Amino acid sequence: MSDVLDRLGRLDSCAVSDAKDALGLSAAVSGLGRASGQGVLAGRVKTVQLAEGKPASDAPKVHLGARAIAAATAETVIVVAHPGIDAGGWGGVLSTGAQLAGVRGVIVDGPTRDVDEARGLGFAIFSRTTTARTARGRVHEVSTGEPVVIGAEPVADGDFVIADGSGVVFIRQADIERVLTTAEGLAAREAAMVAALRAGTPITEVMGASYETMLEARS
Repeated sequence: MSDVLDRLGRLDSCAVSDAKDALGLSAAVSGLGRASGQGVLAGRVKTVQLAEGKPASDAPKVHLGARAIAAATAETVIVVAHPGIDAGGWGGVLSTGAQLAGVRGVIVDGPTRDVDEARGLGFAIFSRTTTARTARGRVHEVSTGEPVVIGAEPVADGDFVIADGSGVVFIRQADIERVLTTAEGLAAREAAMVAALRAGTPITEVMGASYETMLEARS
């Protein structure tokens, strides 16, 4: 899968979102901004599901995110489904542990905390917002490696993801090849348009009628 991830990492979220639009698939998940790290984050999903409140008294005593880190590979991006309350879904010690385990980054569909610590590590985190409020007593982990929903997007363990300053896009395993091929074609066309602009072609010609049909649905 390293070749697939290399190809994905050479794209950006906009090209991949456009490709999914062109293929009639759900596009980007909006509202997940970069809290730390730089550049494009691309990898394979390891899911974590959180829920509001304290765990049941007979539940295993494990800190949220720890099992995902323990199960991670060098391709992993941890994706945390959060109940949306004001409580951290990720924190500084987890960021250090994840980085040491080779995790590429984390996406939290809710608040994250210890952001300055993550920035100091250069560790990539995308989240809905930030908070100083602890998860303790407020949220707990329900599962790791089970299907989750991020925004309105169903996400499964092992799916692909790309995230950058514009947004986050998830790609199902079954769709990855056709999404990559379509995104690469779109990116090449836009690169040619930029080259034409730099060569002096008027923007009215470059951004002509053909641009509006670039994303017409493809099979």
